[in-house]
Amino acid sequence: MNKVTRFFWFCSGAHIDTLKKYPLEHNKYVGIGATIFFTALFATLSGGYAMYFVFNGTPFAVIFAILFGLIWGTAIFNMDRYIVSSINKEGSTNQQILQASPRILLAIMIGIVISRPLELKIFDKEIRNKLKNAYLKGQHRKIDTLEKTYNQKYAMEMGKNSDLKKQRDSLEKDINQSRYQLNQEVFGDKTNQTSGIVGYGTYAKQKQAVLQEKEDRLKNVMDNEDKLDGYLARRKDYEGLNDTRLFSDHQLDSLANIAGFADRNWALGQLGYNDDGSRNLDTFLAETFISWLFILFECLPVFVKLMSPKGPYDVAVGKLAEANIHTAERDKEREIEVTDNVYDHSLDTDIEKKKKLISGQSEYDLGRHRYD
Repeated sequence: MNKVTRFFWFCSGAHIDTLKKYPLEHNKYVGIGATIFFTALFATLSGGYAMYFVFNGTPFAVIFAILFGLIWGTAIFNMDRYIVSSINKEGSTNQQILQASPRILLAIMIGIVISRPLELKIFDKEIRNKLKNAYLKGQHRKIDTLEKTYNQKYAMEMGKNSDLKKQRDSLEKDINQSRYQLNQEVFGDKTNQTSGIVGYGTYAKQKQAVLQEKEDRLKNVMDNEDKLDGYLARRKDYEGLNDTRLFSDHQLDSLANIAGFADRNWALGQLGYNDDGSRNLDTFLAETFISWLFILFECLPVFVKLMSPKGPYDVAVGKLAEANIHTAERDKEREIEVTDNVYDHSLDTDIEKKKKLISGQSEYDLGRHRYD
């Protein structure tokens, strides 16, 4: 008998010495054991992949992933082995199903836990795109929130700045008009605003004074505007508005690469929905199919054990269990009998010792009384 067969028998949780006596049962328990083994193997890969993303970016991420994957796979293997080996074929079909129902529920939970990290790997490309969109939208919301807070906090200063800009625009327009009129006055162009006398005369000097006054006012307005612009710019730096920018494609790729297990798990859950909130049926069915495939694979050993007819190995194991129970009961009776006999013998011995002590004490007291 080769080592592979014995190994799969061990995986199935069968009593190997009893199973050897019934060749017709060999292949059935090889299949059950192989199913349990490969389920544990998938659990190892799944747990290791999940742990790799937990410690992604650290120098020991691979070591932690391998170590946790082996521990997780061993735990799943032990639970599956116990679940299958504990199903009793002695009862009726309904009794067996009722007995196996908690184990089936546990197998479903294990299947869900196993399938999730593997789904993360299968839909890795789609998850990355979903994370990039989420990060970009989050940055948009952050910038919008900062701008809204900034506008509310410095509304008065921004209002003053807007008024100064309007004054500047109005003064610049007015200065251009006054400068044009001054040129008309100097060159003798007759209008309703000029005298029509050529040269830099009295009217030209008056218009020059008015122009100079307006330019002085414009300079004062522009100085105030520059001061207020500088103050608002410093406030933007302080509030972090100038330092916050939309992510570039390279930054989005980097963020998606270092995304943790929780972010990737969230993105996987969002793949089943479109941007408008409607159900993305194709992706949803693909995720559901993969999940139920692993759940079925995890429940398969239990279903195989339930569907298989009662065989000679099951009868032999049941009789062996009855014999062991009978042996345990007889051992119990033997221990009780031995304990009772030893206790009775000890009680008789203690009684004899007490009698001798009492008799000896009485003779001693009687002899002393005679002496006195």
